Amino acid sequence: MPPAQKMHPDELDIDEALVRRMVAARFPQWAGLPLERVDSAGTSNAMYRLGTDLVVRIPRTPGAAEDIAEEYTWLRRLAPELPLAVPAPVELGEPVDGCPWPWSVLRWLEGANPVAGRVPQPGQLASDLAAFVTAMHRVDPVGGPASYRSEVLAERDAAVRRAVGVVADVVDADTVTMVWETALAAPEHPGPPVWIHADLQPGNVLVDGRGRLSAVIDFGCAGLGDPAVDLLPAWYVLPAPVRDAFRTAVGADDAQWARGRGWALSVALMELSYYRGTNPRMARTARYVIGELLADQAPGSTRPGS
Repeated sequence: MPPAQKMHPDELDIDEALVRRMVAARFPQWAGLPLERVDSAGTSNAMYRLGTDLVVRIPRTPGAAEDIAEEYTWLRRLAPELPLAVPAPVELGEPVDGCPWPWSVLRWLEGANPVAGRVPQPGQLASDLAAFVTAMHRVDPVGGPASYRSEVLAERDAAVRRAVGVVADVVDADTVTMVWETALAAPEHPGPPVWIHADLQPGNVLVDGRGRLSAVIDFGCAGLGDPAVDLLPAWYVLPAPVRDAFRTAVGADDAQWARGRGWALSVALMELSYYRGTNPRMARTARYVIGELLADQAPGSTRPGS
C-alpha cells in the first residue's frame, strides 16, 4: 500500500518503518507481529493493524496528539455504558524518536465503513445509531471534558461563511447560506451539556455483513456538548427515507433538529473547503451531505426529515 497523502502542514511523517520502530521500542513483545497500514479516510490519526487483534493509532498533528491520553482514559469509562463495541485501549505509548507525542494501541474491531446514504439495511441502521446516541447521552456527565464541538452554532458563523466562500465554485452559496442562517435562528440547547460522540461520520462507524451497526470508533471529539451534534449521521450516514425514523428514535424536537442541520452543514462545509485537494473520500462525503441538506430545505420538499 503506498504512503498516505499528507493533509496538514504540520503533519508527522508516518510510515511502516516508523511504526515498527515505535512498537519495538515501547512494546517489544509485539515487535514480530505483522503490520499493515489501514486505508482510512480519517484525518487526525494514522492507523496500522498490528497482528490480528490490535491496531496502532498515531496522531498526525500536535492538536490530535492532545486527545490521545484523554481518549485513553475516557474510553474505559464510556465502554460499559454503551450498547455496542467501542475501541478498547490496551497500551498508551510514550514518545519515541520520530514521534514526539503519545500514541496508543487498541483492540482491533472488525467491520466496514458504510458509504454515505447507501446502506443495505437503512431502517435497522437508523435504529442502531439512535440506540447508540441515546445511550451516549445518558452517560453521567460529572467530570466529563468539553467536547471538541462544544460551542454554540453562532460561534462557528465566521468560519462557516469563510468556508462557503472557498467552495462557492462547487456549491450554491446563496442557498447554503440561507440554510445556515435558518439553523442559526434555532433556540440553543436549553439544558446542561451531555456526553456526545460529536463525529458520527461514515469513517467512524462500522457495520457488519448484515448492515447492522457493530462498532463506533474514534472518540477524539467526544465530551460534553449539545445533543444536536450527534444528529450528524442523519445526513452523513443515513438515506433520506429513514431520517424521520432516526429523529423520532432519538427524540429530537424541532429546535434540536434545526441545530443538527446546522452542525452537519458547518462540518461538511469546513471539510470540503479544507480537504478537497488532499482527501477525496472526505470531500466526496462532504459534498453529498451538503446536497442532502439543500434538498431537505428545498421549497415544497416532502422528504422525510425536512
